[in-house]
Amino acid sequence: MTPSNSAPEHGSFAWCSWHNGYSDDARLVRMIEQGSGVGAGSNLFACTPCRETNGLAPVADQ
Repeated sequence: MTPSNSAPEHGSFAWCSWHNGYSDDARLVRMIEQGSGVGAGSNLFACTPCRETNGLAPVADQ
């Protein structure tokens, strides 16, 4: 097999916070600053269908 020189076009394997399931194309869409309270310091990832349905832009594209 010949290794590919191009980076994969998908995101990473992560938990999609919108449909509450794992996805192999999830991308970071919200960074929550660390602080006090429930969910402090969490990052939110969304898969492609959830990003399209909910109008979410990946952090890297903002």
